[in-house]
Amino acid sequence: MKNHKALICLGIALAGTATFVAQALEGYTTTPMQPNGKWHVHDPNRPIPKVITPGASFSHTAPAPSDAIVLFDGKDFSKWESEKGGEVKWKLADGYMETTKTGRIHTKDKFGDFQLHLEWATPAKVEGKGQGRGNNGVNIFGKFEIQVLDSYDNPTYPDGQASAIYGQTPPLVNASKPPGEWQTYDIIWEAPKWDENKKLVKKAYVTVLHNGVVVHHRQELWGDTRHQAVGNYDNVPPTGFLELYEHGNAVRFRNIWIRPLGEYDKPSDDKH
Repeated sequence: MKNHKALICLGIALAGTATFVAQALEGYTTTPMQPNGKWHVHDPNRPIPKVITPGASFSHTAPAPSDAIVLFDGKDFSKWESEKGGEVKWKLADGYMETTKTGRIHTKDKFGDFQLHLEWATPAKVEGKGQGRGNNGVNIFGKFEIQVLDSYDNPTYPDGQASAIYGQTPPLVNASKPPGEWQTYDIIWEAPKWDENKKLVKKAYVTVLHNGVVVHHRQELWGDTRHQAVGNYDNVPPTGFLELYEHGNAVRFRNIWIRPLGEYDKPSDDKH
């Protein structure tokens, strides 16, 4: 996504030493204020998450749990379809899928509460900057995005960096690996709930581990995630598919599995 730029001073920790440099950071100061009343959506002045080096994390060599639904094992797109319901036209090679500028894809099945594991890699050759570098996303129910981005030494607005709840909450830390390396997301999702009168009684919550590091700990979402706007729970379904974006960057995915949890313990045919 193309964004305006604001000139600010960023504190960047390099080799353990805090060095302050002036950089043009993408962001907006004319967007709506977030419900917390502190920051604009995509505010460039928001505190930047501390950069850390992640330890060893789950990899494709580890098999999925025995009760998991394998959504992608590197062999085919049998669990996926294009955003318009047709055949997936992404690249399939060497155990991974890769975007091909042919549109978004989403799972055929729908889910409620779940545990999700997937691995992704941005292009090894760095091209572009900010939101133009390795941009993609894990879009839950087609409404709630956990950002995928090359955030290794790549400044952008904090609520749009890798593993952010897009437009809402930056990660607790930046646990990104260098471009081209495989990274992991482990996501525990608690779907929103409504009563019999269609009144919202529980908002959505998400816990996210990026490369084995907790970056969101049961974080509440105030609504769906939007670009330059504050979301809400209007037209949000109680169950939904999982979607992977297409933003023109050749992002790869592999080893995707899901474990439905709680009340929604099986894939749903809900068309809400």
